[in-house]
Amino acid sequence: MAEILQKDGTWIFDGDALRLTPGRDRNVGLLRRELGELVVPLRALAGVSFEQGKKAGRLRLRLRDGADPLLQATGGRLAEPHDPYQLLVESDRYGVAEYFVDEVRNALLLDEVPSDPVDAYLLPGPSVPLSVSAGDGTASFDGETVRLEWNWKTEEAKSSAGPRTLSVAEIDGVEWQPSVGLENGALRFRLRHAPATTPPKYDPNAVELWGFRKDPLMALVAAAVQARLPHPAAGAEDAVRPQLPGPAAEGGHDALLRRLRELGELHRDGVLTDDEFALAKHAVLKRL
Repeated sequence: MAEILQKDGTWIFDGDALRLTPGRDRNVGLLRRELGELVVPLRALAGVSFEQGKKAGRLRLRLRDGADPLLQATGGRLAEPHDPYQLLVESDRYGVAEYFVDEVRNALLLDEVPSDPVDAYLLPGPSVPLSVSAGDGTASFDGETVRLEWNWKTEEAKSSAGPRTLSVAEIDGVEWQPSVGLENGALRFRLRHAPATTPPKYDPNAVELWGFRKDPLMALVAAAVQARLPHPAAGAEDAVRPQLPGPAAEGGHDALLRRLRELGELHRDGVLTDDEFALAKHAVLKRL
């Protein structure tokens, strides 16, 4: 097990999954606090890295494309304070962070977890029901129906028809984008056979966002809906191939010995560097 405890949060790796708990520091983003603890299965990871700085470093997880409905809905546009897959590390804990990275990388190598995209969500998305007020409206979702309600700042062309109710069956896609510079952001729902060409300011299927504090919370609504839509890659010709169980899944002493032989062959063939081979071999021997 590897664990790193910081003001920014606590990350724990038990060999099968990572448990990410946001800290109580005032610099922790509102979205991370509302999202709460995340459990990320090892098979959802594409990689992990640690970047050192003069005063602080940063641990980063890279998930496999399509594994997380939150990342799918936000398109990687979450700003640093709100990204649950980053952890600020104080300089006196750099050694712990590097050990943490080694443990996760060893497990990825030992379990032969691929880094290619997936065709099914491996994380569940935010729990429901939930409701968020920001920008020109309120978005609520109970797991089956989205309800959009407007406030006094909404353009009359959008609010005149009253609250909007959308079933999941009607929704073809959902996206959240932040306000950047002079450009406002939005939470937008795309409906089947109804292309979204109207600006969010006038679109009855969108909440316009103006860059205020609660804007990131609309990403939770987007992710909760995204998790209940068909996966974008499902049925695609290039969908990920079924994953075969690695040696850890097969279990047993013989499987681990076979893995050692495989690692030795990869090292001799130049696929693994000396350092990579040493780390992987150490991980296997620990399991023996």
